[in-house]
Amino acid sequence: MAEVRQITCEPKNHVLTNIGVWSPDGKWIVYDTRSDPAGSIFDGSTIEQVNVETGEVRVLYRSQRGAHCGVATCNPIDDRVIFILGPEDPTLDWQYCAFHRQGLIVSATAPGIAIHMDARDIIPPFTPGALRGGSHVHVFSPDGNWVSFTYEDHLLAQFGDASAGNDVNQRNIGVAIGGRPVHVSGNHPRNHDGEFFSVLVTRTTATPRPGSDEISRGFEEGWVGTHGYLKADGTRQRHAIAFQGIITADGRSISEAFIVDLPVDLTQAGDGPLAGTETRAPFPPIGCVQRRLTFTANRKFPGLQGPRHWLRSSPDGSRIAMLMKDDARIVQLWTVSPLGGPPHQLTRNPWPIASAFSWSADGKSIAHAMDNSIFITDADTGIGTRLTPRYSDETAPRPEACVFSPDGRQIAFVRNVPLGARSFNQVFVVSDDPD
Repeated sequence: MAEVRQITCEPKNHVLTNIGVWSPDGKWIVYDTRSDPAGSIFDGSTIEQVNVETGEVRVLYRSQRGAHCGVATCNPIDDRVIFILGPEDPTLDWQYCAFHRQGLIVSATAPGIAIHMDARDIIPPFTPGALRGGSHVHVFSPDGNWVSFTYEDHLLAQFGDASAGNDVNQRNIGVAIGGRPVHVSGNHPRNHDGEFFSVLVTRTTATPRPGSDEISRGFEEGWVGTHGYLKADGTRQRHAIAFQGIITADGRSISEAFIVDLPVDLTQAGDGPLAGTETRAPFPPIGCVQRRLTFTANRKFPGLQGPRHWLRSSPDGSRIAMLMKDDARIVQLWTVSPLGGPPHQLTRNPWPIASAFSWSADGKSIAHAMDNSIFITDADTGIGTRLTPRYSDETAPRPEACVFSPDGRQIAFVRNVPLGARSFNQVFVVSDDPD
């Protein structure tokens, strides 16, 4: 077995995000302190980092005024950490929910000093580059300049249905551009400025036409390639995001793999205003091209399935990994090209993949949990190697995260550890070398 080390030990839960938990130098792991082991209760009060060698813990941000924080990820280039902040000074009409949250950024070298990523403007006329709702699971692009996130809309959440021709609140994918501050008017107490220019890059509809590529929800996204991917004509698509989209087929809602190619300039309006209208969602910028990659409705077990997971691309951008069931109902790793085509079944394991996953920097391995252990799967052969002991059901690796370090030599994960009469999520690190 490979060397396994427990990194945290304090009597509280430590929650890792599914990607981006390592500092660029591989010395620190960032996490939040939500009380629920799965992080499903948004009640964390701190964003922290722990040194993987010394165990030193640093508090990067402590929420105040009734707000809570969580879901932290690192910039792959510098010392910035981004995370979700819920409402400060919450009121009866502005409580924490999917459309009442925002992204905050703090520098690891200047703890406690945070800036708003996304601006908010919920009073018309809306401000291009500002959002009207809440952002979630913020992940920096590989070059560290853009941020992907999922989004829900406060204004559209007030509509019960689309019967009046309005849009309704549905989860979409957004992108925020660094270095382009957005200033909004102060005509609502929940409006605020942001340091990034934010747009939505996907389009959803309340009632997807059966058999079409229309989606009712876009979610669980991931950047494609360290430098994008090669298109069929040999040119390089610099920025693209793969994501799950909910389609309608044979009366069922099915999750399929989608991709959106992004233009170089995200600030130019496309089919409608970037900021949306009082009844319509924000429109993607001109040049955003949303495409469906998988067509699985006729499979024995259609759609992407398994534990909650985010689509993850190989570093060279040639393969996008996802989870689906095989014909024996076992959740396996599959890949699909960003150009489309039939999905390829990578693994043929006797046990189901049991967690979100990540690729090594060299593209040779994928790390994940399976059979109460941490495994790495060879990205070419699909053969898995067990790195940790097989833990009990109560202390098995958590399914939310299994994240390679930047150099690909270590994997961060969380498992539950008894401490007196209680037990807590603790952060562990395992070497990727089983010898």
